[in-house]
Amino acid sequence: MTMTDDSPATRSWPRPFRYLYAASLAENLGYQVGYLAVPVLAVSALAASPGQVGLLAMLATAAFLLVGLPAGVWIDRWPHRAVLITADLVRAALYASIPLAWWAGLLTIGQLYAVVLLTGVATVFGDVAAQSFLPELVGRDRLVAANSLLMTSNATIQIGGRGGGGLLVQWLGAPVALAVNGLTHLLSALALTRVRPPAALRAAGRAPAGGFGRQLGEGVRHVLGSPALRPLAVSLAGINLTVNLMTTMLPVVFLRDLGLGAGPLGLFLGAGGVGALLGAVTARPLAARIGHGRALWLPGLLVAPAGVLVALVDTGAWLWLAASGWLALAWRTGIGNVIGVSLRQRVTPDHLLGRMNATFRFLLTGAIAVGAGLAGLLGQYADARTSLWVGAVGAAATWVPLFRSPLRTLTDPAALPAADR
Repeated sequence: MTMTDDSPATRSWPRPFRYLYAASLAENLGYQVGYLAVPVLAVSALAASPGQVGLLAMLATAAFLLVGLPAGVWIDRWPHRAVLITADLVRAALYASIPLAWWAGLLTIGQLYAVVLLTGVATVFGDVAAQSFLPELVGRDRLVAANSLLMTSNATIQIGGRGGGGLLVQWLGAPVALAVNGLTHLLSALALTRVRPPAALRAAGRAPAGGFGRQLGEGVRHVLGSPALRPLAVSLAGINLTVNLMTTMLPVVFLRDLGLGAGPLGLFLGAGGVGALLGAVTARPLAARIGHGRALWLPGLLVAPAGVLVALVDTGAWLWLAASGWLALAWRTGIGNVIGVSLRQRVTPDHLLGRMNATFRFLLTGAIAVGAGLAGLLGQYADARTSLWVGAVGAAATWVPLFRSPLRTLTDPAALPAADR
């Protein structure tokens, strides 16, 4: 079996990108299964409380707050491929420890806390390195197309991964699902060993000038001082925080309040994959028709009421309505991911890519951690449904920073200053 994809969608791309694409497919398949399996295992096998579920979700992303910014400095110094392979191997070993402990009768909520925190650290380095590696492999002129392909494929996996993951958890148990997660990271690492970037890009360790603190500050200033990147970061962080207020408590609402199993929960979350897929597919034609700036903020305005449907989730017809609201929110996010990631890669010079991506990851995934922690507090001291409502109200306003920025009328990112390689 080869670890590349020779479909028409990838055949025209450089071979190094095709292996990176194959690694992304394997990694994201495991992620979608684990996304559901970890909280279901905590709730069903360890009788975790809403507060513990919230803490588990917060720890999964807390690494971006703890090491997110300095990781960018290191990634600008280190070979990106080596970082990606190491991150996959670490995650494979950590996820494998969960089913082993469960089968031995030794699994505790403390081990789950440790595993999700440490896999989060590995994910910090893997995600930032992948986004910094991409411009090297495809060039900036093809970034929108490459990101569209990656995110379309990832959204397709999200549909089957969460839906199938829910069924896998329900039929075989969460530990088996997490064993699958570890295997997919091994496959991803194998694919990455085949990546051979052009010779001119293999030289690693091109350390930026200045001390560590100065280098870190350059990345932060590049993002927060940019009229294009700052509102993008604020809007996307708001989306992540508010949506995670909802996703963190959905397992509690489904399994305890509504009496539904992991299968319906997985299928519901899979509807978000449908929305993300539609967003990734429609992002390029939508941006071409109405401009990149409007494609960033107008979908958020259109789906502003959708979060209310999610907060009203119930059995029967209300379940279908809530799923449609979840799909609409994910459609908005899918568009923003393709246009936003491509925009920020385009305007950032090569020597700052790692620090720029790390700053965005710090802000965006840090917002997820804050949302998870807040969801746990609301679920513990109010109820799980309150967290859904707070998230729904907040999500309705996340388009405003983009609307009030210079990006509002941006037609083509070519109008922005090009990155100095």
